[in-house]
Formats: sequence, structure tokens, C-alpha cells
Amino acid sequence: MGNSDTIKRVWAREILNYRGYPTVEAEVVLTDGSRGLGAVPAGISTGSSEVGQLLDGDPMRFSGRGVLRAVENVKKEIAPALKGMKASEQARIDEKLLELDGTPNKSRLGGNAILAVSLATAQAAAESREIPLYRHLGGEGPFRLPVPTLDILCGGSHAEDSVDIQEYLVIPLGFATFEEALLAGDAVYRKLAELLKAQGQSVRAGSGPLSAALGSNREGVEVIARAIEKAGYRLGAECFIGLDVAASEMFKDGEYVLAREGRTLNSQEMADLWAEWVDAYPIVSIEDGMAEEDWEGWQALTERLGNKVQLVGDDLFTTTPDRVRKGIKLEAANAVLIKPNQIGTLTETLETIDIAQRAGWAAMMSCRSGETEDTTIADLAVLAGTGQIKAGPPCLQSISKYNRLLRIAEEMGDDAAYAGFQAYRVGKGDS
Repeated sequence: MGNSDTIKRVWAREILNYRGYPTVEAEVVLTDGSRGLGAVPAGISTGSSEVGQLLDGDPMRFSGRGVLRAVENVKKEIAPALKGMKASEQARIDEKLLELDGTPNKSRLGGNAILAVSLATAQAAAESREIPLYRHLGGEGPFRLPVPTLDILCGGSHAEDSVDIQEYLVIPLGFATFEEALLAGDAVYRKLAELLKAQGQSVRAGSGPLSAALGSNREGVEVIARAIEKAGYRLGAECFIGLDVAASEMFKDGEYVLAREGRTLNSQEMADLWAEWVDAYPIVSIEDGMAEEDWEGWQALTERLGNKVQLVGDDLFTTTPDRVRKGIKLEAANAVLIKPNQIGTLTETLETIDIAQRAGWAAMMSCRSGETEDTTIADLAVLAGTGQIKAGPPCLQSISKYNRLLRIAEEMGDDAAYAGFQAYRVGKGDS
């Protein structure tokens, strides 16, 4: 490749995410003229061990959420340090970024500054090679179009006057292609809106998913089950149901408070509740069914349901390699949610996916609630070891990811295998 992939210029700017808050976008330009952009999303519900954004704190700009300090860190510290390095050497680039920051949680330069540059570097390197990002990262594959796991009904911290559970998902596993699966997810979402309105619900939507003042947590599962059938799909054969409980937000003084129902449960009772639901409904995935530091609760849940459904750790793992290794050792969960901005570099993100894959665990790429136009996670979702992508319905901030996957599917042509049921590995593996 010679010197064509040498980094010539690194720049950054403050842009807005889909919630209207600032974030960092980095731009990397190589000596051959290739250019890559990387932008960082933000989450509302965050795990305590994920890296943070460096925010300005100036109440006169975006209620303190400006990112000009992080932008300046890219321009003044990161840019001169990376100039002359090879963009194709992603691991070395990311190692240099960590060295420059020098803190365990990327707090000095900012996880948002570091990740933006890490992603932009990979995009520039792929453009220099004239290949798509997923091929740049995954070589010869194998590649599979992921299962779109659509968050279509929200509660918890994502909605007002709603249920305790943060997200209810429709999971179109039983289809031959990504396009068919996405079509089914969209149809169920639209039918759900009709059903809620027919029930007299005042339907609200923030970043795409619907929300409504349901009477109980179980009602969310039941109305999605009806929406699947009303949309003309086979419940438990073509379309299934998933949950993102976000149990850490319910965890108070060692117990789980289900405020909507006036119930308080211990860890064993919480595991019993999810087992009861799995027996009653075609639920195939439960994310954060226990709190992020309730390791014993996670072990009890995994022992109870780990050979039946996908148990995904999000707040539990925060895309952090060491926490995933701990989960594998303790047999707590059997899948990991992957959000690059939780860990801060592309190399560490890929390491987490690899750890999960070698353990026989599933890995699900995920959007954040404050997304950008950056489509890196769509490319990551087709790599070996993934095969799932969690996003909202096909509107607003999820559109860029779905459109990227549709383009990848077209490019792959007859080789565009759909992950389907194979993506939902459950049970134990070896680390």
C-alpha cells in the first residue's frame, strides 16, 4: 500500500445528534486524498462503567452539553500525534489514542473525541483500499446480514407515564432475507400504532418507538403479540418478542421496584418473573434482566433461562472486554450488546465481539438514543460474531443504519445470507 494510506490531516467539529444535542465528528484525510468521517452517538440510559463524553458544562450553550473542549482536544493533541501514521494500522492508531489520553476511562481527552477519530480512521482506510468498511475490517468474511431487532414500544427512562420496562422489541427471525425481515418489522410497528390508538391510548413517540400509558408491564408484550398477528405474521414462527428491561434503573436497596405495578421483587423473584413470561410468550431475548452489579442475580437468571433464550448484558458489560470475560467465567448472561461509544475505540469494540464469539455467545450491535448519521455499526453488524442489530423502527434516527444495510445487501447480491435463527445462539461456550 506504500505511503498512500498515511494520515495527512485530522480535524474535528461539533455537530448535532438526532436529539438535537452536540456531539463530535472527526475527519481523517490521507495522503492519497481518501477521507473518512466518524461521529459519536450518546445514550440516555447509560451503564456506570462505560466511558463518558467530555462535555463543556457551559449552561449558555446547549444546556451545558456542548463538546467544544473535546473538539479542541482532537485538533490540538490528537491530530499532531497521528499525522504520518498509517490509517490501515487500526490497532496502532487506537493504542496511540489511549496512550495520549492516559486515563482508564478516557476522561482526559474524552471518549467522544477518541472514538470519533478511531471511527474516522477506519473509514478513511477503507476508502483508500476502495472497499466497503465491513470488508476492510472482516477480510473475506464470512458475512451475514443481521437480524433487525426493532425497538417499537418504550417505557422506563425513555417515556413518561408508562411502564417500568424500557423497551419492547419485535424480532423477525423467521425470514429468508434481511429485506423481508425489515418489511415485517415495519408492518408490526405500524399495526402496533393502530392497535394502541384503537384502545384509546394517546400514542407518543420520541426517537421513533411508540409509548403509551399502559396499565401493566405485561400489557406491552401482549399488545405487540397482537400487532404481529394483526400484521399477518406468525407469532413464534416468523416474528418473536424481545425485552430491554434496564433493570439497573429499577434496582433500589438490593431489590427491584416495579413502580407501575406497585411490586417489589428480590433477584430470585425477578428471575421467576422472566421465566414465567418466557413460558407464556415467544420471547427470545431479554436484555439487562438484572441490574449491572447484581452478578448473583444474573447467574440465577442464566441458570434458569440460559439454554432457552438470549440473555443480553448491556449495562452489565458496557462493551468492556474485562467485564465480558468476568461474565463468561461466572456464567452470567450468554450475549453482549455492542455499543462502540461505551468503550471508546474500534479496536476494543472488535475485541469484545471476538471474546463473545469465542465463548459461543451472541453479540448484538446497537444504536443509542442520541444517534448520528454515522453507519459504522451497520458494517460491524455483518461481521462474523455478530448477526444482530438493535435499532428503532424504520424512521428517524434508525434510517441511516437500515439504508446502509440495504445497500450492503444489494452489493452482496446472491451472497447476502440472512443470519436469522443462527444469530441467536444460547447456552454455554468456552472462553
